[in-house]
Amino acid sequence: MGVKKKKEMQVTALTICHQDLQTLRALADVEGKNLASLLLHCVQLTDGVSQIRYVKQIVPLLEKADKNGTCDSTIRSCLDILAGIYLCLSLKNPLKKVLASSLNGLPEFFLSEAVQSFTSRLQEELNTADLYSYRKVIDNISSCMENFNLGRTSVSNLLKNVLHFLQKSLIEISEENRKFAGNRIVQTQLMNDLLVCTRVSVMVVQKVQGFQRIHLNISSSPMWQNMCGLLGIFTKFLSDDDLLQTIQSTSGLAVVLFIKTMFHPPEKIPDLISSMLLHSVDCTSVPEWFLNCCRRLCGADVPQPALLFLCQGTLTMLDWQNARMGPRGEALLLDTVHVLFTLSSQIKESTLEMFLSRILASWTNSAIHVLESSSPSLKDSLNGNSSIVKRLLEYVYTHWEHPLDALRHQTKIIFRNILQMHQLTIENSDLATDHFIVELTESLLRLEWHIKGKYTCLGCLVDYVGVEHILALAKTIPSQILEVMGDQSLVPYASDLLETMFKNHKSHLKSQTVDSAWIDEWHDTWVSPLLLILCEGNLDQKSYVIDYYLPKLLNCNPESLSYMVKILQTSADAKTGSYNSRGALGALMACLRTARAHGHLQSAADAWGNLVTSARIKQGLIHQHCQVRLDTLGLLCESNRSTEIISPEEMQWIQFFITYNLNNPSPGVRQQICSLLKKLFCRIQESSQVLYKLEQSKAKCEPENEFTKQHPSVSLQQYKNFMSSICNGLFEALFPGSSYPTRFSALTILGSMAEVFPVPEGGVQTVYQLSHDIDIGRLETLIECFTSTFEEVKILAFDLLMKLPKTIVQFLDSEKLQGLFQAALELSKSTKPYDCVTASYLLNFLIWQNALPSSLSAYLKTQQVACEDGDKSAAVVERNTLMVIECLLENLEEEISQAENSLLQAAASFPMYGRVHCITGALQKLSLNLQLANEWRPVVEKLLLTSYRLSAVVSPVIQSSSPEGLIPMDTDSESASRLQTILNEIQPRDTNDYFNQAKILKERDSFDLKDLNASVRSIDASAESKGSKEGKTCDVTAQMVLVCCWRSMKEVALLLGTLCQLLPMQSAPESPDGSLTVEQVKEIGDYFKHHLLQSRHRGAFELAYTGFVKLTEVLNRCPDVGLQKLPEQWLQNVLEEVKCSDPSSKLCATRRSAGIPFYIQALLASEPKKGKMDLLKITMKELISLAGPTDDSQSTVPQVHALNILRALFRDTRLGENIIPYVSDGAKAAILGFTSPVWAVRNSSTLLFSTLITRIFGVKRGKDELSKKNRMTGSEFFSRFPELYPFLLKQLEAVASTVDSDIGELNRHPSMFLLLLVLGRLYPSPMDGTYSALSMAPFVPFIMRCGRSPVYRSREMAARALVPFVLIDEIPNTVRTLLAELPNCTDQHFRQNHIHGTLLQVFHLLQAFSDSKYRMNTYLQQELADIAVCTKAKLWLAKRQNPCLVTRAVYIDVLFLLTRCLDKAAKGSQPVLEHLGLWEEVRGIISGSELITGFPYTFTVPGLPQYLQSLTKLAITTVLAVAAKDGGQRRDVPISLSQLLESSFPEVRLLTLESLLERFSAAAPRLGEKGLPPLLKNMGGTFLMLAIKENHPECFCKILKILHCMDSSEWLPQTEQYIQLTPKEFLIWTMDIASNERSEIQSIALRLASKMIAHHMQTCEETRDSVAPKLQQWVQLVVASCGDNCPPESRLAAAEVLTSTAPCFLTNVHPILGLQDTLALWRCVLTLLQSEEQAVRDAATETVMTTMSQENTCQSTEFAFCQVDASIALTLALAVLCDLLKQWDQLEPGLPVLLGWLLGEDDDLTAHVESTHQVEGDYLFEKAEVNFWAETLIFVKYLYKHIFGLLSKSSWHPLSPERLHHFQRTASKQYRLISQLFRELPPTAEFLKTVDFMRLRIQEERTLACLRLLAFLEGKEGADILAVRASDSPTEVNQLTLQRTEAAF
Repeated sequence: MGVKKKKEMQVTALTICHQDLQTLRALADVEGKNLASLLLHCVQLTDGVSQIRYVKQIVPLLEKADKNGTCDSTIRSCLDILAGIYLCLSLKNPLKKVLASSLNGLPEFFLSEAVQSFTSRLQEELNTADLYSYRKVIDNISSCMENFNLGRTSVSNLLKNVLHFLQKSLIEISEENRKFAGNRIVQTQLMNDLLVCTRVSVMVVQKVQGFQRIHLNISSSPMWQNMCGLLGIFTKFLSDDDLLQTIQSTSGLAVVLFIKTMFHPPEKIPDLISSMLLHSVDCTSVPEWFLNCCRRLCGADVPQPALLFLCQGTLTMLDWQNARMGPRGEALLLDTVHVLFTLSSQIKESTLEMFLSRILASWTNSAIHVLESSSPSLKDSLNGNSSIVKRLLEYVYTHWEHPLDALRHQTKIIFRNILQMHQLTIENSDLATDHFIVELTESLLRLEWHIKGKYTCLGCLVDYVGVEHILALAKTIPSQILEVMGDQSLVPYASDLLETMFKNHKSHLKSQTVDSAWIDEWHDTWVSPLLLILCEGNLDQKSYVIDYYLPKLLNCNPESLSYMVKILQTSADAKTGSYNSRGALGALMACLRTARAHGHLQSAADAWGNLVTSARIKQGLIHQHCQVRLDTLGLLCESNRSTEIISPEEMQWIQFFITYNLNNPSPGVRQQICSLLKKLFCRIQESSQVLYKLEQSKAKCEPENEFTKQHPSVSLQQYKNFMSSICNGLFEALFPGSSYPTRFSALTILGSMAEVFPVPEGGVQTVYQLSHDIDIGRLETLIECFTSTFEEVKILAFDLLMKLPKTIVQFLDSEKLQGLFQAALELSKSTKPYDCVTASYLLNFLIWQNALPSSLSAYLKTQQVACEDGDKSAAVVERNTLMVIECLLENLEEEISQAENSLLQAAASFPMYGRVHCITGALQKLSLNLQLANEWRPVVEKLLLTSYRLSAVVSPVIQSSSPEGLIPMDTDSESASRLQTILNEIQPRDTNDYFNQAKILKERDSFDLKDLNASVRSIDASAESKGSKEGKTCDVTAQMVLVCCWRSMKEVALLLGTLCQLLPMQSAPESPDGSLTVEQVKEIGDYFKHHLLQSRHRGAFELAYTGFVKLTEVLNRCPDVGLQKLPEQWLQNVLEEVKCSDPSSKLCATRRSAGIPFYIQALLASEPKKGKMDLLKITMKELISLAGPTDDSQSTVPQVHALNILRALFRDTRLGENIIPYVSDGAKAAILGFTSPVWAVRNSSTLLFSTLITRIFGVKRGKDELSKKNRMTGSEFFSRFPELYPFLLKQLEAVASTVDSDIGELNRHPSMFLLLLVLGRLYPSPMDGTYSALSMAPFVPFIMRCGRSPVYRSREMAARALVPFVLIDEIPNTVRTLLAELPNCTDQHFRQNHIHGTLLQVFHLLQAFSDSKYRMNTYLQQELADIAVCTKAKLWLAKRQNPCLVTRAVYIDVLFLLTRCLDKAAKGSQPVLEHLGLWEEVRGIISGSELITGFPYTFTVPGLPQYLQSLTKLAITTVLAVAAKDGGQRRDVPISLSQLLESSFPEVRLLTLESLLERFSAAAPRLGEKGLPPLLKNMGGTFLMLAIKENHPECFCKILKILHCMDSSEWLPQTEQYIQLTPKEFLIWTMDIASNERSEIQSIALRLASKMIAHHMQTCEETRDSVAPKLQQWVQLVVASCGDNCPPESRLAAAEVLTSTAPCFLTNVHPILGLQDTLALWRCVLTLLQSEEQAVRDAATETVMTTMSQENTCQSTEFAFCQVDASIALTLALAVLCDLLKQWDQLEPGLPVLLGWLLGEDDDLTAHVESTHQVEGDYLFEKAEVNFWAETLIFVKYLYKHIFGLLSKSSWHPLSPERLHHFQRTASKQYRLISQLFRELPPTAEFLKTVDFMRLRIQEERTLACLRLLAFLEGKEGADILAVRASDSPTEVNQLTLQRTEAAF
């Protein structure tokens, strides 16, 4: 990485006390060679790193002294001082480790003295009595035990004292922790001390020698007493839930370790621990000391966490190696895992679940150690078929989709260890052929690929048994895995599995063969599927495969690159790709990019020279598919070597890319482009440093490397020119009217340039500096970017300006700066919300550049001298910020005073929120370290008071019960006075009494116009709001007032939050160290509470929540205990208020409880997540109790609040897994609440239930309601939420028992819907049915019974919910059982609801069965045949004997499904269907149906549309099947297609037409090659007749589409025969439809008319002439379809029409149309290329590519026959058009049209002038159609360039002098008009009149371009025209660079 300096290590220097220093000085020798001198030099240094060097010299010096055999007093004293130094150093200081390491090499001669010194010093440490010094002593004990021999010996010598000290520390620290309950900051430190002390205790016992003899000691010995005391403390900790779980966990380790150390005999330890785990301790057989210490653990009520951590201690602290514990140890191992299994079903807290998973993984590791030398009985207990392994597998299957990533990782470890355990139990047997392994592999392969755990488990299997066995079972598994890589959530798992597999496969193949023959098989298996995906896969799939799979494949076998490139090169020409397909070219670029980025291509030259041509690179850079462009750019920019030189050719390609790719509408693509270019700039910067070094070295010899291919100075100059060129291009892209994507890209890239090439410091050379290319014009361009309506552009522009040197502001004179400041103040009171954002950025720019006007200094009286000292720049910024805030505050106070008199006037003229926004913006940029603290205090106080005043003015509107509908939305003169009256009457007196009684308007509240008029006489009748400058009248709308109020509330909330977050709080009332007092903080909290609990407007309380969160975060970190406890107090108060809510409460029970959930959410979300989350527990317990059903009608309001608050908390992702334990109770409350008679409760319950479904099953990522991604196995669901198992079962049983009451009452059971919704998202677990305590089988009969519900939707849901509960193999039997329950035709009494529910269940089960992976085998065929036999027995349900059309329809759907599946199984010959006679029965059903006999119904019958659709589907299938069998002979066909098409029911016709359209569309590309079956041939006449008489819009549209798909030469000549219209008349009829019908029909009619015209043009000349008069009408139709006001469908159709007719009308060598019409069509193409819709642009690009690929145009550009993007297609289209004008010799008549396009004659400039002069209405939000992609001046630039090129190549003047002068007069007149309009604009019009200013700038550029061309035609120099611009702007860069000379494209 270039020449960056290595970061130096920071080491705190060691120091010693004064006494020791004096000792060293006294002992130091004169020569400075003894140890005392060395230490004295060392301690006198202030640099820790230098001290390390001296410390390392200590031992060598002592080794010399050792040779002399002396240990004098000097050395003793020095050793004593060294001991003191060691113990004084902090634990993490590197000096401590260096000193310990050095002293470990101390000569043996000095060891005793050193030990004595260390022991003495450590004894002094242990005698400390200060509790807050204990931690330092504990750390010293810890460091002495860690790889430090002297320290360990010292601790051993003082073992009794150390144990006593540790016991004392634990007791006193835990007592101190109890005293400080509630003070989280202090408690966190104390808890950490407890944890460290516990760990050190464990370390001491483990590492100090002699503990094995402790059991021999007398129980009264001090050491024994200390050990017992410590054991008792750890036992207490283990059961103390108030401590951190890490302390409990470590205590569990300590308990087992101490028992192991103290208990005798050791053989009985396993029995003792086992009895503790199983709650079976015999108190009479254990020692008294054990009972005294561990009595808490001997009872039956040991807490679950304590038991869990005891298991952890057992597995960690006991010695499981080599079966040292014998059979008792094996029994303990089995007991431990059974306890863990029990705990697994009980523990649901996420942190404990995490511990449990780790402990289970630890258990499997211990089991492996024991199995390596265990008894046969244990092997039997732990082999693959044992119950323990099955339970372990169930745990894996249940938790492999767990939300916690760490827990999922543990399941992988457990699974891998299961395989190893099984391998150890079967001994010498082959693992790959083992029955357990084979069965496990097959069961995993049968699972769906959306299960993430499947990938990790298969990866483990591959490691153990090899991939060849997996491939033998599933040969296509590579393709299957690649297929799922379109899903982002599965990609990492899939790619890791593939990597494991292909690496294993490579190793296996290489071991089987001696040469490279293995590579072909490996390529076929792993590379060929990859290439298929790269060329033909969908976009996401290809992207993920390239990002994840391809690099791993190349890293495994780099030689595969040449194989891939060879294949892709051969197909690149044929498969060029398109806008939705990369093709082979894209695949090639992706492979090369990946290879280069990972170092498989040595240099760029290797890529272009050997693998890909320059032309292909250029094609890739402008390819129609965005990813191909990105991959090609990545190939140029990315390299594994950061110093690789960029070649000149690469620089040209990069510039070419930037020209056409800035305006990309995709945010993701823009980000990638900017990221890649930043990588390129980093390469330039780092390679330039190497070039500078080479240049300086001036080496004459030329080493063979890339740096010497040319002189370094040449390369550096190329770099400079390249970067300047890039900079010029990017600033040119910021032209007037440039789109948001262009500006975003340009500013981001410029920002990267400023960042990568900073201002050089310390003599470091840099190849480029952006500031050198900045002039006044470019500075103004960046400042003008603040006017963008997109805030991202403002941010990027501001950040770029901040990266530039402070001196750039010198370009702006004082007048300009004053204008900017005034503009900012004006914008800060604008009624347009985005204007205040612009004002904020302007002010911040002026603040940070120190460019404020001098007049502002009046706001800062005595502080101007204060900034001279300290950090001057920071002080200047702070001073400027203070001045601006005071200025804004003064204006705001004045405006609030006016608003208090008239809120109307404020809303219309100065809505106040802009001022507050600017204040907040200035504060947010401020440093936390304030230097003018005294000056800030009064300003902060004034800010708070002003905020409260503003809030008081606007809050009545926000707190109204209906703020949105409060004010009349009128603009007449009376509305303002009416509005004022209403505002005067507003009081926040809304209550919740709507639950008990309706509000009755009293007589005095009735609205009377006369009274109103009388009451507002004192108010100005029109409530005119005078503008500050223009004095215009402005009618106030409700929208204005509401926006003014809620945005003011929003900004006040954000300001208060920012103040709390940024400004320091005072530690004491009169303390000078802070700007906010405690009282002010409390006031802010009360303010937030008041507004969050009473505001009704969502915008107001949502953003008040944002500010309140900032406050709560500050309070939780505050050292003041009183402030720390404020959130807890507020929470208790609001919960009490919610609990006591009555009808008179001010809390809002509508609007989902408005701000109440936000308030509670903010209080809980800011609680530290590493603590116990006590507030969350208290809150959830309270809310769950309130949310439950109750008989008390008075508690309805609290119940609604509780449900709404629960919903907000379950949605809050910040609560994470901490909220999961409450999901079960929340689901119960939601389901029971759904049965409430109160609508509000049901509504809130539904919302809560919806949130819980998302929380449990994940965010819905597709349209499929029951997507596999949002499902869960039953065992996983019920193991995570076990309380729901009995609840759901009981609820379902209750619902099912009364779902179809015999007494005939209608019982809808509201909760059934929710129950079935949950159950429908479950599916069987792989272990379900073998070992599962939570089987899903009990639900099945109840779900089946729910199918009898009288509610149609419930029956449908029951059928869908049943499917996942029935295993695939059980479906046939279940279906046969259901069919048997259906009544026979002779039965007298039956209910259609029962029949319908049963049939729906049959249908959905059959559908699932047919879609399963077994669908093509003989098992499926036989089972379906058996079902078909059962179905025949109930065929009466499909006939007229069944009077219910609904059940008839479902039965016919079942028949349709059966015929389709059996047809598939038999591959078209239908032996099963014929053998069973099912086709015959089907034909009979259709023959006897109403489709043949007609319908006797004269009214709408329930289920009629559904029945018609089902019957029609079956009829169509039958007709086509019979026709296919008979080869087109239409015998035995029960009904013909014509009969279906002529049905009187549109449902029948529509289904038939859709089916036929599908077949015609599929056959369209193959017409003439027997693409259609015989039955569908020669149907043109039928469709013509249908088209004429069809009146149903959808059917009519389908008919036209079919005609369009058919070959027009077949049916067009038949029009006279069938519909008595000539082809010409039919064309006229079609064009009339295209002119008048709605968009979809209009679009297809236009396509059809165009196809007919093209057909006529290709036939004989006579036919062509007959149609010619109608061509102009067709052109007008096409032009009309391209307008901006047309829907996208119409424009898409126009683009397709232009593509299909391009050879005929656009590029014909002999134009058929007149020039004006031809140019009109070309103008359509250009318009569509600038459309905002990507699809329309892509379609228009197809038109351009068609025009470029014709014989007469393919030489016009270098990109003929290439897939190009719309951005370059625009200039290519103009190039082709100009070339055609030359070919047609139509330059003279064509040039005026082109000049008209250039000048913009379509724009009505007169109307524009009038609109500029007239008084504008202040509309709050613009609603006009805006094209955010099109860039007018880009079109002008390209058009100018091509016209200029065309004219410069012509030798004659295409315009006569008269025409030329006419154009000059027109353009000059327009130019003068623009100049006049510019003069009428205000001085800073770019900010105050942005839209007008930009419009004029664009028109100015167009006019100048036209004038330049006219001057060229007249023979003058165009530069004279550009000498003075209409806007008088000195900005050069914003003049569009309309080249004066022709630029080669």
